Amino acid sequence: MNERFNSPLADRMRPRNFSEFFGQEEIVGKGKLLRKLIEQDELSSIIFWGPPGVGKTTLAQIIAQLSKSHFVILSAVDSGKDDLRKIVKEAHDRLYGLERQRTILFIDEIHRWNKAQQDALLPLVEKGDLILIGATTENPSFEIIGPLLSRSRVFILKKLENNEIKNIIKQALNDKDRGLGNYNIKIADEALELLAELSGGDARVALNGLDIAIKSRKYKVESSKKIIITSDDIKEALQRTHLVFDKNGEEFYNLISALHKSMRGSDANAALYWLARMFEGGTDPLYIARRVLRFAAEDIGMADSHALLVANSAYDACHKIGAPECNVHLAEAVVYCALAKKSNLLYRAYEKAAMDARQTSHLGVPIHLRNAPTKFMKEIGYGKDYQYNPDVEGEVKQDYLPKELKGKDYFAKAPTRWDEYVKSRKSNKK
Repeated sequence: MNERFNSPLADRMRPRNFSEFFGQEEIVGKGKLLRKLIEQDELSSIIFWGPPGVGKTTLAQIIAQLSKSHFVILSAVDSGKDDLRKIVKEAHDRLYGLERQRTILFIDEIHRWNKAQQDALLPLVEKGDLILIGATTENPSFEIIGPLLSRSRVFILKKLENNEIKNIIKQALNDKDRGLGNYNIKIADEALELLAELSGGDARVALNGLDIAIKSRKYKVESSKKIIITSDDIKEALQRTHLVFDKNGEEFYNLISALHKSMRGSDANAALYWLARMFEGGTDPLYIARRVLRFAAEDIGMADSHALLVANSAYDACHKIGAPECNVHLAEAVVYCALAKKSNLLYRAYEKAAMDARQTSHLGVPIHLRNAPTKFMKEIGYGKDYQYNPDVEGEVKQDYLPKELKGKDYFAKAPTRWDEYVKSRKSNKK
């Protein structure tokens, strides 16, 4: 192949303008705010938040093409305050010198900069001497300092849909200048579908996977320069078997149902299997973690309150380290929940309490339970006759429900389990 085709296909096929850009219609579709700001060169500091391969860096480079501003790129992985100081000085000289040109600074993986490094950006962003474009795969609320976040507008980029991935692949197949050169590449419909599915919404994975599949076949077809890519080529290129499923269809819900019911039935082996089917098929780990969190409260509840702690820790791990490393954290939570004692007592009790709440929302809070932060409220009886439990010896006889619900017992259908729980709590305190 020509030397110009040596770089990765994903890099060669990076969109140069909006006509070549697929996905993110909610923010860069025709007439959308961000697109207008970019095309009119009226951009202020922004943060792009989204998973890998969805267009964060590409949008920054489109901005660079369309803007009259000087454009500078930094990677937070291998840069620091010294690099920033140099850029700041150059930006100042450019803005107030002969060029009279502002600077746009694109920082990839900005979440990797520490607080001190991010703080250094504040004065520049606030004065408008420098326009910041930050790209991050992590939640900006946790990874970017508040003052910088408040001075920037956050745009959320989503995983690409399968149809968008397929359009990107077709664009690469048809672009002889940047794409696949003079080779006559054909990809079977089922192979195209599989590649889109296995890419997990990441255009970079899809394009580079296609590139590998083509290179693995190229040596066989040098004479005819005709290559037909099959599903087996795609699986081999991505080192994945066909563990996927339709994330928007029935099979997705069948799998999450199987996981949920296996945990409920205390079958740890089955639960682990269905977890693996979902995880290896490309399901968002945070989605699975959210379902396990719900299960821990709904199906285990007070029978084992540690289940909720384990599930929450697994969710936290998925957020912090992501796939594939968080597979063991999810596995630990799923197996723990499968083996834990089960009780839906809390879930059923809340359902009954919620029904009463909807039907009796007109009932006022008993006056002795009301807060009395002002003198006037105390004078009209707020908080009167309230008994502060820690100061009262023995049992406190006091009503906490509206009189219309006096004596209501939301746990009445399972008194034995509840009594056991209350008894265990009292014995633990002793």
